Amino acid sequence: MLGEFKEFIKRGNVLEFAVAVIMATAFGAVVTTFTQDVLMPPVGYAMGGVEFDDLKVLLQEGVPAVMNGDKEVSAAVPEVAIRWGKWVKTIFDFIVISFILFMIVRSYNKMNPPPAPGPSQEDLLGEIRDLLKR
Repeated sequence: MLGEFKEFIKRGNVLEFAVAVIMATAFGAVVTTFTQDVLMPPVGYAMGGVEFDDLKVLLQEGVPAVMNGDKEVSAAVPEVAIRWGKWVKTIFDFIVISFILFMIVRSYNKMNPPPAPGPSQEDLLGEIRDLLKR
């Protein structure tokens, strides 16, 4: 098993994959910042000054801990809420990333058209048959 692992690591694809993962992480951070700091503020402003991080449906109000000096009398109860505003921001991130990747793949495909298809296997076999008949 160790030998298989060494063989796997020695392949160039592992390094390329690692670089791709690092680049994708950085790309995701750039798009998240773009969405959060550039795209969403004008959208929130146009909607009447809405901050999307604050949009939620509150199911249970949070309660702070009750203290008596250093002793905790009752534990804090965290807020329970459906934070749909963060979900909307994540959807915007997804749409922006999807669109950018679509444009990259589209541009790549235009620069590198697929090779013209060669003769089919049946055509090649027919030519061989004809040559053998002669």
